[in-house]
Amino acid sequence: MALDPAGTLVGLDDFREQATYSFINLGRALEASGAHYSDIVKLNYYLTDVSDIPVLREVRDTFIAADRRPASTAVQVAALFEAGLLIEIDATAVVTH
Repeated sequence: MALDPAGTLVGLDDFREQATYSFINLGRALEASGAHYSDIVKLNYYLTDVSDIPVLREVRDTFIAADRRPASTAVQVAALFEAGLLIEIDATAVVTH
């Protein structure tokens, strides 16, 4: 999600900024568990407006290589848990050691 470490929303009314910050936060979570973007096998997106999908794809492609795109699902929702959030991402990653 587009929340900074203090829990403050990043990118109010700016889908691109929220999507970018969400992927940055996802990268932090992956790194903390010893994973990388390339380990993601499934992404689920929850959007308040599916017309933002083209922007989402542009942002995703700055973090995930085109030849490593995981399966994904996008769902439009009426609202997310915090007012102003436009996107939420959850990911499944597989790490082999």
